[in-house]
Amino acid sequence: MKFNTQLLHGNAIKRYPDGATLPPISQVSAFAYETAQDLEKVFNNRAPGYAYTRISNPVVDSFERRVCELEGGKGAVACSSGMSAVTLALLNILEAGDEIIAGSGLFGGTIDLFGDLKAFGITTRFAKQITVEEIAPLITDKTKVVFGEVIGNPGLDVIDLKAVSEFVHSKGIPLIVDSTTATPYLVQPIAYGADVVVHSSSKYINGGGNAISGVIVDSGKFSWDNKRYPGFAEYQKYGEFAYVAKLRNGIWRNMGGCLAPMNAFLNFIGMDTLGLRMDKICSNALELAKAVDGLNGVTANYPALENNPYKPLVESQLNGMGGGILTMRVGSKERAYQLMNHLKYALNATNIGDVRTLVIHPASTIYIHNTEEQMRDAGVYADTIRVSVGIEDGSDLIEDFTSAIKDLD
Repeated sequence: MKFNTQLLHGNAIKRYPDGATLPPISQVSAFAYETAQDLEKVFNNRAPGYAYTRISNPVVDSFERRVCELEGGKGAVACSSGMSAVTLALLNILEAGDEIIAGSGLFGGTIDLFGDLKAFGITTRFAKQITVEEIAPLITDKTKVVFGEVIGNPGLDVIDLKAVSEFVHSKGIPLIVDSTTATPYLVQPIAYGADVVVHSSSKYINGGGNAISGVIVDSGKFSWDNKRYPGFAEYQKYGEFAYVAKLRNGIWRNMGGCLAPMNAFLNFIGMDTLGLRMDKICSNALELAKAVDGLNGVTANYPALENNPYKPLVESQLNGMGGGILTMRVGSKERAYQLMNHLKYALNATNIGDVRTLVIHPASTIYIHNTEEQMRDAGVYADTIRVSVGIEDGSDLIEDFTSAIKDLD
């Protein structure tokens, strides 16, 4: 099956009760059993079933299975938000004294998270980009993970997944990637060697901007050495399910970052059109980037532009598509605000991956807690505008943006 057919007819799509074509929303906190012995078996993983929605829920399970199949993973765990997914994916393997190597072109909230982890004795070393050349000098005997965004948000740098994964694996280190901006429609990172894939499924997977959520997908392929990762000693018996078993039975379960059943359902139905939306979004983004680049002092950054250094990776790794985000540098903060306030169709909002086109001034909003150096390394300047392109008619978007740019002082 190809992507859109698999979305609707893949192995993760089951026969639901009463002939329903969608999973029912189990909007309950707890599940009752006939006997105490039955509940004991479920709690101790000796029988299938659901006990408490913080731990598991049927509609959440349906969502996890669907994302896992699309990514080609071994297991998936849904979380309350994308940031919860990033946090728990990392903390599942880290302890005090460990080090992370991360790309600089990350979402501002993720950079903030790495600052918060200092209080727990976890240090982050930032590479300008996640490339073999940049990360090699940063590796120490304390390095436990390399983390990056497949397509940086908003830096828009693209990771060469195959080259980086092969290198870090030679050092006994796993690669965890945030693939929110790429989505499984553009690339399945596990097929290129990534070990764990994280999504803020609030974004493109959901598509409608109506539910906050995150999801962690494990490849089941990384060998978690007990000496290097001592927390995995008791989970080795689970083999290729070790990472997911540890996550579910440990920090994810205990920190309570579970996904609400209603949000899982909204994500489940949003996924139906993921491939169709990404086709339109990526097409719109490329045409818009071409239309505004060089117009009245504006410089566009989009990975699929011919002069972009990541164009070869877009062709070889991302199915020829550059994603749904482009950025513009317009000359000053004042011109950025003037342009944004002039737009008729694009909304001033902080989300990405919506069906609607959204714009934001990152330096004054989502990067407000970051230093000047961190912003610069992430590709954020006083005159930067981030555009999350939607599914509107491309000609209308082009007319809207070019008109606003031509009117800039």
